Amino acid sequence: MATEEHAAGGLQIHPMDQFVVTKLFCTDDHATPLNDCTTNIHWYDVTNVTLWMGIAVLAMVALLVLSTRRRAIVPSRGQSVAEMFYGFIHKMVEDVAGHEGLKFFPYIMTLFMFVFLSNMLGLIPMSFTTTSHIAVTAVLALLVFLTVTLVRFYRKGVGFLSMFWVSSAPLVLRPILAMIEVISYFVRPLSHSIRLGGNLMAGHAVIKVFAGFAGAMGVASVVPIAAIAAIYGLELLVAAVQAYVFTILTCVYLRDAVGDAHH
Repeated sequence: MATEEHAAGGLQIHPMDQFVVTKLFCTDDHATPLNDCTTNIHWYDVTNVTLWMGIAVLAMVALLVLSTRRRAIVPSRGQSVAEMFYGFIHKMVEDVAGHEGLKFFPYIMTLFMFVFLSNMLGLIPMSFTTTSHIAVTAVLALLVFLTVTLVRFYRKGVGFLSMFWVSSAPLVLRPILAMIEVISYFVRPLSHSIRLGGNLMAGHAVIKVFAGFAGAMGVASVVPIAAIAAIYGLELLVAAVQAYVFTILTCVYLRDAVGDAHH
């Protein structure tokens, strides 16, 4: 799991190597982080990111579609898990975004399951954590941002822009507050994506560092191994919590958008 090299300077651990995007079908024999398999990637190349995103989608289909094809009064284990996720997300959307927000339940359910399964699959040894890359989380956050913005425009038209003008503030402060409101609104997708990717990247990097120490210490590696087990358990919690946080923030943004219709 860890990359270790006993060079002249001693042990070298490269915790960020696990986040390198690599082509799956590559003939470059140079085993370096910057070879043709990692630097000369085109949009049509199949990479480790493509592979694990595809696996996450297949896992989602298997859980939500295949396991519920034969619905029964006494559910199977797969159907029970699918119904548990369904009920959990449905209640969250209804509680946070309100009845109007339930129109977006299929989208939010798909978003949560994709992020959750991608996070969990990333904890499998030798796998790739797609949601640790800003390129992936930024696309997800931008989709949420564009959806919320389009809903606001659809419901209020250009009157949506009035949210940036704080009419209750003193007149001299309104232009300054308007600039702050505009910046805070457009920063949403940035914070939305970095929160998810940053937390997952940090946890995986720490695990790899401890794994490097465990490999170097030999029989005296009990402490690093115990630390890995503890951090791994914490990462399971982080994977679930970050999927929940990403989804509930989406519900909050949608609540603001659909709630505009009642004002």
